[in-house]
Amino acid sequence: MKTNIILTRRLSDTVETRMRELFNATLNQTDQPFTQEELIQAVKTADVLVPTVTDSLSASVIEQAGPQLRLIASFGTGVDHIDVKAAREKGITVTNTPGVLSEDTADVAMSLILAVPRRIVQGDIKVRSGQWDGWSPTGMLGHRINGKRLGIIGMGSIGQAIARRAKAFGMSIHYHNRKAVHPSIEAELEATYWETIEQMLPRVDIISINCPSTPATHHLLNKERLSLLSPHSYLVNTGRGDVIDEIALIELLKENKIAGAGLDVYEHEPVVSSALIELPNVVLLPHIGSATIEGRHAMGDKVIINIQTFLDGHTPPDRVVPAML
Repeated sequence: MKTNIILTRRLSDTVETRMRELFNATLNQTDQPFTQEELIQAVKTADVLVPTVTDSLSASVIEQAGPQLRLIASFGTGVDHIDVKAAREKGITVTNTPGVLSEDTADVAMSLILAVPRRIVQGDIKVRSGQWDGWSPTGMLGHRINGKRLGIIGMGSIGQAIARRAKAFGMSIHYHNRKAVHPSIEAELEATYWETIEQMLPRVDIISINCPSTPATHHLLNKERLSLLSPHSYLVNTGRGDVIDEIALIELLKENKIAGAGLDVYEHEPVVSSALIELPNVVLLPHIGSATIEGRHAMGDKVIINIQTFLDGHTPPDRVVPAML
């Protein structure tokens, strides 16, 4: 008998077709996120669960898993939606899909780094609404990014991909990470390492957030740290929403203590604060950092490889353990 697999969201036709060929895969034809009741029913019946970031697999949900559930093969890089420790205690292996979305996410981060200071979205709205009455020497003035300092928080593969793009645009690269990257990478990027966020924030013009959501990074950028940014600085977040204290960010933006922000993720996603929506100096995207056809195919391939490797009795290549978080 084929392994019973439940997919909580609709994936690409190619990935779903391959899943059906290899396994007894139950698809989500409506593509609506599972309710908590549906998640509980899924963990009670599936041999393998394939969730996404929209599924909250808390300890209370995992505790209700049936004895047949031995693998949660998450479709996504982040695992903050899964209580990995609870899964491990239950004897359930957790995998993710790292390393295939770095370039895609870096593209979106770079687009925000360009769009916010140059007021690209505001300009688009002005033209579409019929408010533009022609070129003016003082019209729609923004700021160039060439020569500016970019501060990257989280210098993993995504942070490094952003740094390479920003360097090509003539930006100076600064970064904060748990530890400095290899000297050869620093040399390639001509990057300056700061041991603390407090040291870096007042010295840069644009901040790019690229760290995962963990207990240690929750509200990493709180009001005190955000207040260290200069009034001419911009903030871009393509990491996770709860890394920023969103209420504090809104307050500082309203008071013009930060020049603007570009956000692809939100603290209470998918709910976006009406206060953010009303701010003219903020560009808001619907969590599209990884949304490329190529990236989704690569993620699906990784999920299938993780499942097949596990079923073959081997350790999946993308196994997640609590110590990694």
